[in-house]
Amino acid sequence: SIARAAAAVAAGRADALVSAGPTGAALAASVVHLKRLRGVHRPAIAVLLPVPGKPTLMLDAGASTEVRPEHLVQFAYLGAAFMEAVHGIERPRVGLLSVGEEPGKGTPDVVAAHQRLAAGPLDFRGNVEGGDLTAGSCDVVVTDGFTGNVALKTMEGTVRTVVGAIRDAVRSGPVSSIGGLLIRGRLGALRRALDPNSAGGAILLGLRHVVVIAHGSSTAEGVAQAVRVAGRAVDEQVVDRTRAALEAGDALRSSPAGSVSGQP
Repeated sequence: SIARAAAAVAAGRADALVSAGPTGAALAASVVHLKRLRGVHRPAIAVLLPVPGKPTLMLDAGASTEVRPEHLVQFAYLGAAFMEAVHGIERPRVGLLSVGEEPGKGTPDVVAAHQRLAAGPLDFRGNVEGGDLTAGSCDVVVTDGFTGNVALKTMEGTVRTVVGAIRDAVRSGPVSSIGGLLIRGRLGALRRALDPNSAGGAILLGLRHVVVIAHGSSTAEGVAQAVRVAGRAVDEQVVDRTRAALEAGDALRSSPAGSVSGQP
């Protein structure tokens, strides 16, 4: 069904693909049927982190576990264009996930990407560490798919643990229960803000069409929100705007003569 949906989008019978199925299947179907933007090395899974009141986009969250500096640079432009188009953030602040704030910290690929981003037109804030992901200091955080997926799953697990601990605490006795009733409204708002369903899912950037991948455990509201995200991305012309951002930043790869876009 995912492949058929992707084929329908490619044929113009639909404007976007939304899937809550296996991420790998959605990624494969999208690359085969919808193709990458010309000059894009690899698509990236971009996900909004569960940070209350501070929308922070992280990419890649699992599409490419091994990347080169030019891939990370493209991810930065893709993410910045998305946050500007869909979330209305003018000149999004971009950070590069690493093991230290100093420019020379990180793997050779991260250091090389840092140098290129620092010399480009983006509002690049340098390296950010794992503890800064939820600080709201950046609007876009760039990393490879392996690190991004581990960071995302760690955050989701931490949120579940914290929410569960709060729930158990307010149910631990009569006095705690009364206190829980007094702050029930605020706790409910916090739970909704931290709920992955509120984000709707991850968007696959770098393709010729809009693709949103909902969480495998999405509720009906989560799937509905994923559809809304896809609709907004189509309305705001995210594909065209990401392409324009890559061109403006001279971040598109040059295609060898005779190469076919969409192929490795």
